[in-house]
Amino acid sequence: MSPMILPEELLVEILSWVPVKDLLRFRCVAKWLRALISDPTFVKLHLLHMSSRNAHILLTFYDKHYPGDKYSAPRRYCAPCSVHALLHNPSSTIEGFRPFDINVYRVLGVCNGLVCLLVSYRYSHSDFDEFWVRFWNPATRVISDDSPRVYLHNDRPRRYKRYMFGFGYDEWSDTYQAVVLDNNKPQNLEVRVHCMGHTGWKSTLTTTCPAFPILSQDGASVRGTVNWLALPNSSSDYQWETVTIDDLVIFSYDLKNESYRYLLMPDGLLEVPHSPPELVVLKGCLCLSHRHGGNHFGFWLMKEFGVEKSWTRFLNISYDQLHIHGGFLDHPVILCMSEDDGVVLLENGGHGKFILYNKRDNTIECYGELDKGRFQFLSYDYAQSFVMPY
Repeated sequence: MSPMILPEELLVEILSWVPVKDLLRFRCVAKWLRALISDPTFVKLHLLHMSSRNAHILLTFYDKHYPGDKYSAPRRYCAPCSVHALLHNPSSTIEGFRPFDINVYRVLGVCNGLVCLLVSYRYSHSDFDEFWVRFWNPATRVISDDSPRVYLHNDRPRRYKRYMFGFGYDEWSDTYQAVVLDNNKPQNLEVRVHCMGHTGWKSTLTTTCPAFPILSQDGASVRGTVNWLALPNSSSDYQWETVTIDDLVIFSYDLKNESYRYLLMPDGLLEVPHSPPELVVLKGCLCLSHRHGGNHFGFWLMKEFGVEKSWTRFLNISYDQLHIHGGFLDHPVILCMSEDDGVVLLENGGHGKFILYNKRDNTIECYGELDKGRFQFLSYDYAQSFVMPY
């Protein structure tokens, strides 16, 4: 009996569902396999299928006690992590973590399996700070060289941050872009962009409005935009206690059109939280988390990006119900959720306890605590890909 030969189209379809780790082993079998996984069409098809599975997140955390010396700087890590493992056995998953060490970097964001890492250098006797980025694919373990430097003025002391960064993907031009908002000039707000593979940073937008406080340090990337919380009608000496809900907006920068617009807060958010809310992206949706009413945690999802009426309250739960009994600054972080949004895994603001909340039956499970105060967790949407970081 002669061996069965599959049509090429069917073979490509089958291979596009295979995880990156396995395909990397397969490429040693034949030259055509090596060529296939480098083909741009296959890379996009494979990413589409991996994204549809939503099987992983990229988990980052700070180990404040490494290497045990209280005078040492926190060590930062990040690595892909199984959603199933985190939902069902979070403590064991974290304790067995052997991540990639990114101690000299800060994660700006994740798009299509690529991670953007920020490096900074502050000169003690200069009016400028120096920044650059690198792009990293955790699945293939390929990391780019340093990008060109960008120098930002630092001599104007303010209560709010002078420059904010973000990372996004423009599908129209098929470019991955690191973005910086330069908020240092009093007369305008300038946006600079570095496209992966290009030789410099370019100024894409200079607004005619005065600079204003932007509350998010790193922008949240959704559908070709990067988004920050902002107070466009406030001055540098604003007091949070005087901010109204109408003052608080989302500054949304469009990568394709090199333009911006403001998005409003959810209609159901009637009062300004005790501290600035946080913007994150979860399952492809822009999300807003905040503390309110003294001891409640609220979480909103914008189901259809850019449509303000699509804001949906996803969680509104008391800290007592979540078994969080810390101080005022404790703030839960949603790490991941089940495919049907019924089960949510939270971490209680750096206190080392994982909380599994089942929305369907309103039950809570708390998992064994890690060292209290040792870890600070964040997570990002992540899909394995063959996208090359250059």
